[in-house]
Amino acid sequence: MLRRAGYIAAKDLRLSVGGGQGLVQAMLLGLLLIFLFSLSRPTGELVSGQAAAAIFWLASAFGLVLVFNDLFSLEEHQGCRLGLLSSPVPEHSVWLGKGLAGLGLLLLSQAVFLPAAAVFLGQDVQGSWGVLLLAILGVDWGLVALGALLGALAQGQGARESLFSVILFPLLLPVLLGGIRIFAGVFTGDVAQDQGLWAGIIVAFDAVFTAAGAFLFPFLYTGEE
Repeated sequence: MLRRAGYIAAKDLRLSVGGGQGLVQAMLLGLLLIFLFSLSRPTGELVSGQAAAAIFWLASAFGLVLVFNDLFSLEEHQGCRLGLLSSPVPEHSVWLGKGLAGLGLLLLSQAVFLPAAAVFLGQDVQGSWGVLLLAILGVDWGLVALGALLGALAQGQGARESLFSVILFPLLLPVLLGGIRIFAGVFTGDVAQDQGLWAGIIVAFDAVFTAAGAFLFPFLYTGEE
């Protein structure tokens, strides 16, 4: 299963980076958001660590929508979905492969967003880099686990795709709030007393939607009721 998921992730990454526009659009939209929010601060004043963290994760969330719309639309346009459904590849491998591909693309986008936050929002990592990296990985997996699940629901349906972000963002609130809280402490160097609580919420969110994705994705992807 893991090997097949790796093949699917490699295929999706190759198609997205080589011919898709989701990654480029995600990066451009994220950079635009960060730049526009930087213009809201008065001259000579710095954006607070919590505000900068919120802007970073907002850019990541919007990028997530574009990344998964692109991953599923590329597959739909090139007839890959029918090929996968006809193959002996388990649907769980497809879900995991989609999640890994989305995770890779999201991390690439954030590798651009983080320096942009430093430049345009005047932020610097005052806390632990280890905490920052763990927070990124923890929050990102929750984002992609849910994104891959809802992407299967919206695939090939224009009306459903328009509802993708409407459904996605409210569900992402707990994990995004956890990421914002932890990032604010990393930017300012002040370790929040409730940091452990938010870390627990992130882990619980990841566990819930990983289980939900593994269970529900086969039904959504194949169109079974």
